[in-house]
Amino acid sequence: MSHAISDSMTMVGRSIRLSRRNVDTMVMSIVLPLMMMALFVYVFGGAIDTGTEYINYVVPGIILLCTGYGAASTAMSVTDDMNSGMVDRLRSMPIRDFAVLAGHVTASVARNALSTTVVVGAAVAMGFRPSASVLEWVLVAGLLLLYVLALSWLAAGLGAVAKTVESASALSFFMLFLPYLSSAFVPTHTMPSFLRGVSEHQPITPVIETVRGLLTGTAIGDRGWVALAWVVGLLLASFVLATALYRRRVND
Repeated sequence: MSHAISDSMTMVGRSIRLSRRNVDTMVMSIVLPLMMMALFVYVFGGAIDTGTEYINYVVPGIILLCTGYGAASTAMSVTDDMNSGMVDRLRSMPIRDFAVLAGHVTASVARNALSTTVVVGAAVAMGFRPSASVLEWVLVAGLLLLYVLALSWLAAGLGAVAKTVESASALSFFMLFLPYLSSAFVPTHTMPSFLRGVSEHQPITPVIETVRGLLTGTAIGDRGWVALAWVVGLLLASFVLATALYRRRVND
């Protein structure tokens, strides 16, 4: 166990240093959600009726969109390691297989923590007024942490099977697209019936509704437990899938 922890910490340090040097990816993971928030609040917000201030409605969705952008870059980082010879050099060393992926995933969590903080700060400056207590903020942070971990492990698995960085970016695109088919930007009851079923029964919607309820004081009912079940299940499945795909690729 001590060797596994040591291996993981070494790779975590490496991935964080690489993230610091890859400034353009970090900047874009912050700028794109900010642009989306400004677009929906200032351009579309006046025409969308959600029964409340639109910025209070849309910010939780923007937060999840931000985490999706940050997690998706993990796929490209893993693929770059697979193709640059980094993993080939590690094969001759007594290092645990999952340490490489753990390093990328931990760096993803660190990047997302920074970008999410910036986005929330910008939202407050634009008029977002959360009413959450300290406990509710802690619950939101915990749920978002599980969500980021789940997406990051999934992205790591996609990066392990992608042949090029470009294909890794394409494979991770659905993580960025799925929030648009949720209640992130408009209430689900305004959608056509065939699309409403998809929106209401996918993992993003209960997570967004839980975050929105905790931050703005609206009722969440049983959505909190549904969201927790989704993210924990996705995290476990993503971890198993990512490690299996990585080992298969390395041992080919």
